[in-house]
Amino acid sequence: MGNPKAFLTIDRKEAGYRPIHDRIHDYGEVEQTLNSHDRQLQASRCMDCGVPFCHSACPLGNKPPEWNDALYKGDWRLAYELLNATNDFPEFTGRICPALCEKACVLNLIEHQPTTNREDEAAITEHAWEEDYIHPVVPERNGKKVAVVGAGPAGLVAANRLNRMGYKVTVYEARENAGGLLRYGIPNFKLNKEVIDRRLRLLREEGIEFVFGVHVVSDKKAVGDIQNDPTLSADKVMTFDELSTAFDAVVVSTGTPQARDLKIPGRDLKGVYFALEMLAQQNRVLAGEEIKKDQLVNAKDKDVLVIGGGDTGSDCIGTAHRQGARSVTQIEIMPKPPVGPDDPKNPWPNWPRTLKTTSSHEEGCVRRWNINSLEFLGKDGKLTGVRVQPIDWKPNPEGGRPIMVEAGKPEVIKAQVVLLAMGFLRPEQPQLASNVFVAGDAASGASLVVRAMASGRDAAKKVDVFLSPKE
Repeated sequence: MGNPKAFLTIDRKEAGYRPIHDRIHDYGEVEQTLNSHDRQLQASRCMDCGVPFCHSACPLGNKPPEWNDALYKGDWRLAYELLNATNDFPEFTGRICPALCEKACVLNLIEHQPTTNREDEAAITEHAWEEDYIHPVVPERNGKKVAVVGAGPAGLVAANRLNRMGYKVTVYEARENAGGLLRYGIPNFKLNKEVIDRRLRLLREEGIEFVFGVHVVSDKKAVGDIQNDPTLSADKVMTFDELSTAFDAVVVSTGTPQARDLKIPGRDLKGVYFALEMLAQQNRVLAGEEIKKDQLVNAKDKDVLVIGGGDTGSDCIGTAHRQGARSVTQIEIMPKPPVGPDDPKNPWPNWPRTLKTTSSHEEGCVRRWNINSLEFLGKDGKLTGVRVQPIDWKPNPEGGRPIMVEAGKPEVIKAQVVLLAMGFLRPEQPQLASNVFVAGDAASGASLVVRAMASGRDAAKKVDVFLSPKE
């Protein structure tokens, strides 16, 4: 701890976002950066607590006191080494992690001014790339082969760890490139895709092989389902049994592909889409892919309604603004979260489920809670609006889920585009061979990228134990 009084004399300073009038006209990253001097001052605020709650709150077990201290002292190389010891890809989490560590920071309890761990993490990693601290490491091979199915955060971490252990790793991905929701879900204005590509180039140099356009299924009878899914480019189909026979071990990290649907009257109207239909398509367009006009999901000059109040819904709002939406409304069936830094039901150091206002919300959006969707309305097969109704939640006398009750008259929200952002269904895995391990959202259901990465790391450990010689 280089400056034991910094937390008393230096206030928290965030880099902030680019001005709204500037950022809504492009897909460049909205978050700015501090200069190196200010960044080191922010790192100096870390108190190096005797009990570092930030460490226990992080699914990866990151150690902010250690790398913040190195950053404050100007030792950027050491800071990156300490950070990379627990976090395979800090350039991802440094941009998109909700920073559980910051909510658990003791300074968040005292003054609600936690150390800027996430921004420090991003700055350390970018400095490491710029100063050429990061080099390919090609380990000695142990003669065993591992397949990783799915190139999202969990799969990439598992592949990275297993490769470093000496296994020959082949990653199979159904889509045309790696990244999972990092590439096909999170907008470029939050995560520039060159950040992913930069890391992929390193992984290839280190010996990891990527095979795209391959969909791995439990039964080849599912081929028809794949062909009907426009988000997949599967040219070849393999089964888990084939992989488990061809490889010494297999890691399944296929995420949560099934979005939660809203099956109310009018669902088949043109203009009602799953959130990822829009988000994935927009990212593909920015990558240079041409989309047929009749398949284009675009909000230009349209009233957009986002159903679902989470991060995916927020990403839809920001994307709709950049596409030129006339208006954007977001509704959520659950009550409005508590406003303010404290959540009475989840006191520090737990994650507070309080109202979150993102950069996309700041760009303009009507937000409403306790709204139930009743019917999609349309004319000539095209969406014109959604009939909704205010509701309330009352305790269930028998316990369990609260009971939804009407709290107002139905009304119509005008919309030509509806984006369903209500989360994802937990996938059910088939019976798998003993040398097959499941990681990330495929194992636990939809969660944070940082948790998926931790799961990928744990899966790699399990594979290594399984394949290691028994004494």
